[in-house]
Amino acid sequence: MSANRPAAVVVLAAGEGTRMKSATPKVLHALCGRSLVGHVVAASRELDPEHLVVVVGHAREQVRAHLSEVDPGVRTAVQHEQRGTGHAVRTALEELGDSGVVLDGTVIVVCGDTPLLTGETLQRLGETHAADGNAVTVLSAEVPDATGYGRIVRDAASGAVTAIVEHKDATDTQRAIREINSGVFAFDARLLVDALGKVRTDNSQGEEYLTDVLGIVREAGHRVGAAVAADHREILGINNRVQLAEARRLLNERLLERAMLAGVTVVDPASTFVDVSVSFEQDVTVHPGTQLLGATHVASGAEVGPHSRLTDSSVGAGAVVSFTVAEGARIGVGANVGPYAYLRPGTDLGPRSKAGAYVEMKNASVGEGTKVPHLSYVGDATIGEFTNIGAASVFVNYDGEAKHHTTVGSHCRTGSDNMFVAPVTIGDGAYTAAGSVITKDVPPGSLAVARGQQRNIEGWVARKRPGSAAAQAAAAARLESEGER
Repeated sequence: MSANRPAAVVVLAAGEGTRMKSATPKVLHALCGRSLVGHVVAASRELDPEHLVVVVGHAREQVRAHLSEVDPGVRTAVQHEQRGTGHAVRTALEELGDSGVVLDGTVIVVCGDTPLLTGETLQRLGETHAADGNAVTVLSAEVPDATGYGRIVRDAASGAVTAIVEHKDATDTQRAIREINSGVFAFDARLLVDALGKVRTDNSQGEEYLTDVLGIVREAGHRVGAAVAADHREILGINNRVQLAEARRLLNERLLERAMLAGVTVVDPASTFVDVSVSFEQDVTVHPGTQLLGATHVASGAEVGPHSRLTDSSVGAGAVVSFTVAEGARIGVGANVGPYAYLRPGTDLGPRSKAGAYVEMKNASVGEGTKVPHLSYVGDATIGEFTNIGAASVFVNYDGEAKHHTTVGSHCRTGSDNMFVAPVTIGDGAYTAAGSVITKDVPPGSLAVARGQQRNIEGWVARKRPGSAAAQAAAAARLESEGER
């Protein structure tokens, strides 16, 4: 157990977020594969706190349900009325107290709308708090433009924080300060509980401000300090869609930089987007216009893109995937996919297989070396090894009420424009003729022909379409042929 392990982390996520202009609670808006509050919870988990409590309020049942999915170990405390940040923290501590928890150590308070905040920064906050012997430690940041932010005022000699002054209340000298308050704090648990009981509501909002705790503990003779974030952008809060987009851009840049430093070639980072849960091996190449989402994994030497979107999919070593949409698909070692392929959930492409241009697959297992080169739909099917499926083939899997399965063996050659009406089995080494509608099983090594015999009706165009361009062309061709005899 870490010596700086906090007794608790409290995440404030009770606000409505009206400036998002959305039916979705603000903290549930997503970027890079996680909700705002999900990012904060994940960063908080890196501290391994004894207790992790999220304060919920607006749309609390929806937020609670989401939290139970992303982190079942999270506790929630309900702030029934929005009566300030101090009241929100007190609500969380009362929730713990009601279940018999006696906090002893450090309590870290974070905002639920700061998705760029990292566990590393929170760890440094806790370490500074312990090393300096502070009662309260503010996470601060040096920003290029501090307009509108609360300024951190320090004692020149000791570096201790003497005040947090809001912009509207600051003097000209204080407004020149570029160190600002992030709204993230580390507290001595016992002093926090005591001070919250003394916070007053005689302010313009009639609320309990968490920042009032700083003055209370200072008046009691305790030290208040600050830990400066290495990157001021980490503390950015999200209040509207513009800020959400900016945070998404910054987080995406961070994720791509991490990937590139680990040996991934990202040809155009500006047009490449990844989720936090995507993983890469070395020597992957990601081409422009590519989105890698969910739990997608790309193995060594694979190439993805351009203009592809892969969700919850795996790409095997050396595979090439271009102009493709894949969802819940497995793409084998050395496989070739695209251009313009659509791999739906349950698709499993074997080593060195191919799903070519304008091919759609769903719930299909394709064996090693098998090719579905172009213009085909393969659904609810198993195809063996080293088989070739002819162009414009359709695996007819749905009878209007139920789905049925098609099995094609190994080393088969099926003709173009085939319909495989499931349930049907094509045996190993079998062939099917072009234009066939296969409704019966084909034994191994057989040739199946399922099409009507061709019949030519001489003179039909001249009789049915007299004077047409087709009739004139046919007449000219007939005269030319007669002249050659």
